Amino acid sequence: MAGELVSPTPALRGSARRTAALRLLRRRLIQAVPLMLGVVVINFCLIQMAPGSFLELMTAENQVSDPATVELLRKTYGLEDPVWMQLLKYIWALLHFDFGFSYRQNMPVIQAIWIHLPATVLLMVSSITLAITIGVAAGVVASMKVRTFWDSLVSIAAMFFYAAPSFWLGIMMIVLFSVKLGWLPVGGMMKIGGTGGVLEILHHLILPTLALGLFYAAIYTRVMRSSMLEVAQLDFVRTARAKGLSRNKVTIHHVLRNALLPVVTILGVQMGTVLAGSVVIESVFSWPGVGSLLFDSVSSRNYPVVLGIMVLGSLVVIAANIAVDLVYMWLDPRIEIR
Repeated sequence: MAGELVSPTPALRGSARRTAALRLLRRRLIQAVPLMLGVVVINFCLIQMAPGSFLELMTAENQVSDPATVELLRKTYGLEDPVWMQLLKYIWALLHFDFGFSYRQNMPVIQAIWIHLPATVLLMVSSITLAITIGVAAGVVASMKVRTFWDSLVSIAAMFFYAAPSFWLGIMMIVLFSVKLGWLPVGGMMKIGGTGGVLEILHHLILPTLALGLFYAAIYTRVMRSSMLEVAQLDFVRTARAKGLSRNKVTIHHVLRNALLPVVTILGVQMGTVLAGSVVIESVFSWPGVGSLLFDSVSSRNYPVVLGIMVLGSLVVIAANIAVDLVYMWLDPRIEIR
């Protein structure tokens, strides 16, 4: 019939969503270029303003006092150039995926990071998975049992783990589960002389995952509870209840999906803080990841490695925020992100 409005088919809607997602991805990648350039420039300038240099520490450790040798090392590492020239050379090297050379590990920076990266990725993924699982589940339970004993219990637990510093929580867990009870290892990724099997690594992963993940689980719990209570008052939820749907079906299919949006937002923003938090946790548990490498590099003024890890962290945060935008579009197709 002429003038009849025909709703788009699911295939057309899916095609439109894929097109919008690709357009968003392309726009975010273009925006990431000047952002990464700014991050590199700021980090490079901050490193230059830091007192001392790795050359001073290296010559002191190796008892090098010959001026000719020191000058040769300065030329080798490009320290005789002006700061702006060093910056341009560093940016040009980054464009060719050259992060510099680590004198401490006697290998390229990218190789040193690559060796430690799997341990950090494993710790971050396990901690975030634990935090989201506990946070979402506890927030849903607290919102469904509002103003009851369970709501108070969840709120008190969330407040405790939010207020407790991760390093203190990690030390207390070592004292309780490792020293007193002897259930879990004190630190490391595997025992001395171990084979590094899956079960052995997972056994060593439990404590650092709990120490890092419980803090973020507390945040997600509080956000999820508030978001669930807010979404439950919206008109479309009342309509679903009026249709006779059960409480569990309304909660899972209508309230939960929309209440996840603030959690997804916080997750994308906190990816950088999770990476920073792993530095402390890896130091407490002697976990051989990028965080331990960063701590050692700062102590030894191994600035090429420090810069490389900062660039890596910036890439992780940018990628996480792009992923958050895409998840937003999947959770709520009505949202148009610019």
